[in-house]
Amino acid sequence: MAKNNHLETIVQRIEKLEEEKAALAEDIKSVYSEAKSDGYDTKILKQIIAMRKKDAAKVAEEKALLATYMEALGMLADLPLGRAAMRSANVNGGDDAEFE
Repeated sequence: MAKNNHLETIVQRIEKLEEEKAALAEDIKSVYSEAKSDGYDTKILKQIIAMRKKDAAKVAEEKALLATYMEALGMLADLPLGRAAMRSANVNGGDDAEFE
């Protein structure tokens, strides 16, 4: 019988925490709504929140990998730094295969 009481207590605690979690989720949603009404882009805010949860090395690794993929897809060639890299590669006799 004691096991049933303990199980009931565990279930009640989980239910209480689920209620608190739902309330917190609603509070977070409210803050995002406030930010949106103030002109902030909530998608970008969510990205910032996710980045701040990660350690700096992980963020740097993800940014480097993103840049590598973008370069491989030719997506950086339209940016000033990308154009400068392309010009430098052409001036130095490098082939454009690296940037394609």
